[in-house]
Amino acid sequence: MEAKRGQSKSGQSERAAGRQRLGLIVFSLLLVGLFIGFAVAQGIGAPNVPSGNVAVVEDLPAELGEISQEEFDRALVQQAATAKLKEPPQPGEPKYEEMKKAALEELLNSVWLEAEAEELGVAVTDSQVEKELEKIKKQNFPTSKAFNKFLRESKLTAEEVNERVRLQVLSTGIQEKVNEDAPEPTEAEIAEYYEAEEATQFTTKESRDVRVLSNEDKAEVEAAKKDLERDNSPASWKKAVAKYSSEPRSSQNGGLQPGIQEEFLPPQLKEPIFGAATGELIGPLKLEKNYLLLEVAKLTSAKTKSLPEAQAEISSTLSQEKQQEYFGEFVKEFQSKWRARTICADGFVVELCDNYVGSGHPANAPAGCYEEDPTVPAEECPAPVTQTKPALPGSITEQEPEGKPFVQRPTPGASEEQGTVVPEGGASPPEGAAPPEGAAPPEEAGGGAPQSGE
Repeated sequence: MEAKRGQSKSGQSERAAGRQRLGLIVFSLLLVGLFIGFAVAQGIGAPNVPSGNVAVVEDLPAELGEISQEEFDRALVQQAATAKLKEPPQPGEPKYEEMKKAALEELLNSVWLEAEAEELGVAVTDSQVEKELEKIKKQNFPTSKAFNKFLRESKLTAEEVNERVRLQVLSTGIQEKVNEDAPEPTEAEIAEYYEAEEATQFTTKESRDVRVLSNEDKAEVEAAKKDLERDNSPASWKKAVAKYSSEPRSSQNGGLQPGIQEEFLPPQLKEPIFGAATGELIGPLKLEKNYLLLEVAKLTSAKTKSLPEAQAEISSTLSQEKQQEYFGEFVKEFQSKWRARTICADGFVVELCDNYVGSGHPANAPAGCYEEDPTVPAEECPAPVTQTKPALPGSITEQEPEGKPFVQRPTPGASEEQGTVVPEGGASPPEGAAPPEGAAPPEEAGGGAPQSGE
């Protein structure tokens, strides 16, 4: 009996302890709820945007980190002007979301750029801005009247143009500062590059300077040959081309076509030209509609640069590649860092805001691409895998992290240095057989400086 009473008391104690624990848990939950309510009321919870602003970048002075409604409205007007609209679109109207996004991204990029420059210790002087603006005007606006017309049409003030130019110079300064820490190419990397490119990039192939006279009339070419057999001096070639060629304008240089390489010749001309001795008259040879008379004026042997001769060029190329890669990584970190500190107000949330919640679909994809039974079927959907493309060295900026792609090479043809034999009046090889040298010009920052005018 005593044992049963003991068990009963023990059970009662456990139940009492259980009720006590439950009471503590409920009290704790109530306390947490009260604290959260208080925090939200006091603004301690999720970051908010101060009244009158559309976005804020945290941990920056208010004059830099806060983007006001007035600034946004001004940027929207300028976006509309760029799109040749008389008035900026209103919420709910076509184009509004697109222009809202562009205006906000321009403003946010400007703030981020300013803040990053401050952290890196990069500054811009008034003299640098004036110099850059003068260069832009010289390249794009032939007269002050043309520049003023640009200001009117773009809804920009002179002060706003100066600010955009300042951001452009600041962007260049940041890139230069970051690239100071980019790794230099090693001796092994230079040697590896040389080994891979020795036969192509660093070898000048054998070539010929060739004089060419052409005419559809074989008798005219034979008559020219008789004259040149008596005297084949450059002066005689000029006279012969002027007299017998169907394109006498080439007589100014005596029909000379320099730097002809074998690989760019029609098959029927390779052996006659590269198997001939200097000064030997060749022809008449039939090529399409014309008969040709040829003479090899000069032989140039193949030449290969040694590694020491090519080292400086290779080092420069690899340095540009490494700087491009290094700066590309910096841009990714830059965007991630500043996005995490950017909060946008309701109705102004874009991809650059930390409180943006996306669908996971590409921004340029029509909704119909991802709907089971779309009301408006999509005409075209983006590829599920984004293709990566190499960028020109120096063309990657904060605003354009992918940079500018290399120029697409046209159909293989002879370059101006390589030359080609083309019948007078025939088709010339495509221009620009090689991509242009050097990097693309610096990109505009924060919307960029004016780049076109009348």
